[in-house]
Amino acid sequence: MALIVVTTSPRVAPGLLAPAAWKALTRGRVLTGTPDHPYLPYLDEAGVRVEVVTPDPGAIARESRTGTVVWLAAQDGDEDFMRAVGHAAISLDEPPEIEVVPGSYDLPGARLLDLVQVMDRLRRECPWDRKQTHESLVPYLVEEAYEVLETIHEGDYGPPLREELGDLLLQVMFHARLAQERMGPEGKAGDGFDIDDVAAGIVEKLVRRHPHVFAEVEVSGAGEVSDNWETIKAAERAAKGETASALSGVPMGQPAISLAAQLLRRAPAGPARPPLSPATSPRPPAPACSRSYGRPRTRGSTPRPS
Repeated sequence: MALIVVTTSPRVAPGLLAPAAWKALTRGRVLTGTPDHPYLPYLDEAGVRVEVVTPDPGAIARESRTGTVVWLAAQDGDEDFMRAVGHAAISLDEPPEIEVVPGSYDLPGARLLDLVQVMDRLRRECPWDRKQTHESLVPYLVEEAYEVLETIHEGDYGPPLREELGDLLLQVMFHARLAQERMGPEGKAGDGFDIDDVAAGIVEKLVRRHPHVFAEVEVSGAGEVSDNWETIKAAERAAKGETASALSGVPMGQPAISLAAQLLRRAPAGPARPPLSPATSPRPPAPACSRSYGRPRTRGSTPRPS
């Protein structure tokens, strides 16, 4: 006969199972070694009887030779136990067939839920994490952003970039967790928000600023996309009552070269002026370093902060 192993994801709401898993749970005796498995109440409600037993790899392998046994695996995968069952089955003269049926799958981004849980626990149980504030985390936010930048400039697009992006993501999660603590017991209150609000905000912004993707607007290329982006952004600033200025929304505390690049991007484009001769120029020509600020704008590149 067979041993059917049904696996579930801790990042999917309990009770949600694939059709193949529901079918597998009706094919034989259902066992689990996890007395607090989150699916047990839902299976019981659905009429599926699950026996909680002490895991015995040899006994389960032997029983699977003469009948179908369904094993509801722990949400960590029961890896050690399943390895032991495999070894026990192989040692039998007639080993049973072992089939794994995924009951639920992680969707892209599901591991972010793990980060939410880890951050919550750190905030509750770690003395260092408990004492942090938005202000105390600022140096780490800046440091991690520059480490991402340096990794990209060095061309380390594999594990080094993945690690640095994770460190930067932690800062986003940390600040959102701090803001969540300012929320009232029933949700929104004061100036508090949580990581879902952060994600919802950027999703709404991306949809709004990409009408050529999410609406019926047609564009001829990337240049028109950029123009539309700035037009929509200006309308958003006007709706907030902000002054229509090239300086609106520009963080003036950023490094000088990136500040100069952002101001140049905001400046209205116009015909290039011919250079003044030394005889007619009212002041000495600008040093090469300051003249270089304008070059990336014409080449379409971004200056490297120093």
